[in-house]
Amino acid sequence: MDTDTLMFFEQQPDALPLYEAFSEAVLKRYPDTKIKVQKSQISFSNRHIFACVSFLRVKKKKELPHPYLIVTLGLSYPLESPRTAVITEPYPGRWTTHIVIEKTENIDKELLGWVGDAYKFAESK
Repeated sequence: MDTDTLMFFEQQPDALPLYEAFSEAVLKRYPDTKIKVQKSQISFSNRHIFACVSFLRVKKKKELPHPYLIVTLGLSYPLESPRTAVITEPYPGRWTTHIVIEKTENIDKELLGWVGDAYKFAESK
């Protein structure tokens, strides 16, 4: 684990295992993925960013579990699922979807299928 990633989780250390499980699952499926740690998010990209993890407040603070991590995906379609916290269309035909992850079991086949859709969508742009 590099120092930038550890610093990103300095204020939310209990969320680090969620990130480790998510990044491991993504890199296992898409080994060419580039990861960039920034101040407010960690982005996953191929040609373009297809996923990010952050602590974005997509719900009221009291409605967010502890620990939590927000997985944000860029998709070509609006993801209709009870697991989505917020869906927006910042550009025509590009949907941004925020999903709250609260335990490693949330990083399942369904979520990774959506990550795959986002990966393919980013690669096609």
